[in-house]
Order: sequence, then C-alpha cells, then structure tokens
Amino acid sequence: MAGSTHTVTNQPPPLLGYDVYGADRALVAAVERHLGPELLDEAHGELSALGRAAGSAQLHEWAIQANENPPTLRTHDRYGHRIDEVDFHPAWHRLLGKGVAAGLTAAWARPGGHVRRAAGFMVWSQVEAGNGCPLSMTHAAVPALRADPALAAEWEPRLTSTVYERELRPARLKAGALFGMGMTEKQGGSDVRANTTSARPLAEDGTYELTGHKWFCSAPMSDGFLVLAQAAEGLTCFLVPRVLEDGTRNVFRLQRLKDKLGNRSNASAEVEFDGTWARRVGAEGRGVRTIIDMVAATRLDCVLGSAGLMRAAVAQAVHHCAHREAFGGKLLDKPLMRNVLADLALESEAATTLGLRLAAACDDGGEQERALLRIAVPAAKYWVTKRCTPVTVEAAECLGGNGYVEESGMPRLVRESPLNSIWEGAGNVQALDVLRALRREPQALNAYLQEVGRARGADHRLDAAIKDLLTELADLDGAEARARRLAERFALVLQGALLVRFAPPEVADAFCASRLGGDAGAAFGSLPHTLDLKALVERARPRV
Repeated sequence: MAGSTHTVTNQPPPLLGYDVYGADRALVAAVERHLGPELLDEAHGELSALGRAAGSAQLHEWAIQANENPPTLRTHDRYGHRIDEVDFHPAWHRLLGKGVAAGLTAAWARPGGHVRRAAGFMVWSQVEAGNGCPLSMTHAAVPALRADPALAAEWEPRLTSTVYERELRPARLKAGALFGMGMTEKQGGSDVRANTTSARPLAEDGTYELTGHKWFCSAPMSDGFLVLAQAAEGLTCFLVPRVLEDGTRNVFRLQRLKDKLGNRSNASAEVEFDGTWARRVGAEGRGVRTIIDMVAATRLDCVLGSAGLMRAAVAQAVHHCAHREAFGGKLLDKPLMRNVLADLALESEAATTLGLRLAAACDDGGEQERALLRIAVPAAKYWVTKRCTPVTVEAAECLGGNGYVEESGMPRLVRESPLNSIWEGAGNVQALDVLRALRREPQALNAYLQEVGRARGADHRLDAAIKDLLTELADLDGAEARARRLAERFALVLQGALLVRFAPPEVADAFCASRLGGDAGAAFGSLPHTLDLKALVERARPRV
C-alpha cells in the first residue's frame, strides 16, 4: 500500500481572525491610561471593530493585492489629452476607504481624538502601511491650514470627514477630501530653503501661480497639496488644489512615479508646476513656520507607523514560535528563542508606550505639553524608526526560511521598515532638530526633565541614565558630531521613565537593565537570563 508523499505537519495556523487591537496588551493599557473614563467604552468599541477588521483574512488579501499590483501612471488619455492620473488596484481604494471611515484623519474633530487616532493608526499600519501615507498627510494638513482661518474653515470639515471619495472633482462638491505634500526638490532634499520653485502673485486675494518642480510629492491623487515655493518675501507655503473650482484640472504634471524599495502600494511622484494656480497659506516668507506643524504631525505618525510595524512583526514571530516544534518542544519554550522574543517584545512595547504618550500630549495642547513635544517628537522619530528595521529583520528570522518567503508576509514588513526613518527628515535631520530645541527653547528641556523626573527614585538604572544625560548636556560645544547619541539617549530615558511608571515590573526591569544599564549585547536575544523572560513573551503573544 502506497504511503502519503505529502502530509503537512508542525506548521502554525495563519495569524488571522482575531482583534489586532484587543490582543495588544501594551496598546490597550496605553489607551486606558490616556483617555478619560467617559471616552473609554466608545474608544474600545471603535478600536476593537478596527482591530477585528485588521485581523481578518479579507483585509490581508486586499493588502497583498494592493502590493502585488502597484499604482500606474497615465499621463494622457487615448486622444492625447494630458490627464496626469494614477490608477490604483481596487484593493487600495477599499483599504483607504476603511481607514478614512475609521476616523484616521479625524483626530482634530473629537475629544481624545489624537490618542484614539494614534491607536487606530498603529492597528491599521499592521494591515498595509502604504495607505498610511495619504491618511497621515490629510491628518497633518489641518494644523498648517489653521494659519489661514478662511482656508481652514473651507477645508477642515472635508479633511476630518469619514467619507472617502476617490473621484477627482472640485473639492466643494465632495463630502471628504485627502491631502498630499510637496516640499523636497532635486537640488535641495531636506534643505528646503534651497528650493527653486517660484510663486508669482496673481491678485491681492492671496492667489499665485507656481513654476517649478518637486522631487517627491506624496499621494499625488489627493484633492489638495501643501507645497513650498519662493515668493518675493522668501519661502512660502501654498495650497495647490488638484481640480479648480470650474472643474478643470490644475496644472499638476506627473513626470513619473518612484520605484521604491517598499511602500509599493502607494504612489510617490515627481511633479512639475507651470503656471499652477495656488492659494497662499500664512504670510510670505513664513513657509517653514507655517508648514512645521504639519511636519511635526507626520513625524509623530512615523513613530506610530514604526511601532505598528514592530508590533506586527513581533506578533507573527511569537505566534509562529508558540506553534512550531523543534528539538523536542515548542520554540517558545526554548530558552534562547525566548530571550530573542522577549527582547523584541520589549522594543515593541517601549515604542508603543512612547507613541501614545506623545499623542496624549497633542490632545492636551497645553504649553507644557507642546514644549515636551518639541524635543520628544524628533528624538522619538529618530530612535523608534531606527529600531524598526532590526526588529522586523530579527522577527523574520524567528520564522527561519519561511520568514524569507513572500507568502509569510514578513518580507513586506522588512521592505517597509526603513521608510519612516527616511521620510519627513532622515536621522541626521531629527538629531539636529533635538539640538535646535535644546539651544533655542529652554522650556522644551524643562518640560522633558519634568516628565522623566516623575519616575526618579523608582529604578537606580534610570536615575543613573538621567544623571548621565544631564552631564552630556552640560557641554554642548561640538554637540553636532554627537547629536545622534544625544537623540538616542533622550528617547531611551523617556521610554524608560514611562515604562517604570506604567508597565508591569518585569517589563520595566528588563528595559532598564538592557537599554539603560547596559546589560545586553548588540544583537537581540542577549537579555540577562535572570529576568522574567517568559512573562515578557506571554504579554506580547497575540490571543487568537
């Protein structure tokens, strides 16, 4: 009798059919910590609904489709008319529509909106990170537009809407709208003051025409864009609508789409302006000051998006090891694998805790919290996004060869993982921004020290780390060369202080020992064996 040649055994079930939000203990605890009791039931209900959608097989299939069928550029129609459109797979529109409907652009329109949106953005980043770009740009455009109350009154209801309308038509005819951004140019990159795009006034009503180019334009099929251009008084912020009031297309020439390492479902374009109609936002010469609040919001989204990617990778790794057997037992129970998983889980929880704390500061809006954000956002953006890539790569390795295969979903996370470190100002830009805050805004350092000071006395390693940081700050001569070191220390000390105050003791102990006390190696999986590693792994394990 012939035996079977192909029997599948010892394979984990797919990590599907569960509540991504509810299964994340660190995220749920952060939401409960930062929202008032009057908001919690509603917030938990919304986030659990989003979490169940995020954990469904259907949405994961849409994510695969959106990435396997990247956007394509159509510059002309069949008759030779210039149309400059980007075609997306239907799965992209379905995912983006669900993100808008979940309120991921509506933080400014409801109480506790930033914490609720931050948690939702982290959950949604675990499904498909590409559509996070237009969601983030649209969310972040609101504070910049508030520099012009008339523009804000016109556009804010559309941007905070939960209605997604994909068709290009005048924004006044749409119940919801999306925004993109164009800042960088070929010759300048992050040095936006080197921009050459010019703006010529058309009338006294704040209308201009733009001529020039943008090397990176995010979400080119959006309804409007915030761009920087040189006016008579210097670099200025402008609103460029995609479609004009009379229904004609604005001059918005898409030269090509970028062929990117990751984020392949999302379109990033090179754009040319030639007599493009625009409205000024804020005063001439104040472009950077006007758009800086948008940049700060998108930088926080980089933190949240990276935290979401880390959580997705860690959840997959722990789930795999909880079911996979090798060398006589579950991988999860092997001491060395447990150490690796615990270390990854620790990094993920620290990122989640920090991201939600910064979102809560946005909800508060007080002077003290704004000062904290000035130094904490660039430090967090620097450090959390830097940690995302090694976390996702190590998590993929936990799956062995399977983690290198596209079907596992891990390669897509790995390709996505460096993006947030580059986007909205790469590592050096963030580190220098921390220095700038230290030198120009003493209230920012005071707010930071008050925040971490709330945890002093609870852990000797944290206390020592705070002392060492103050020693570093005593002499800022030649600080530019060590700006990355400073940004890293700012982020680690703040993460440690938050975990000491709010996380379970085993989490705080492990973080302070390894990240602040130096009792760990350079690679993941080198935590002190005396820690409660099992508790760390179980806390990170998704319950299906």
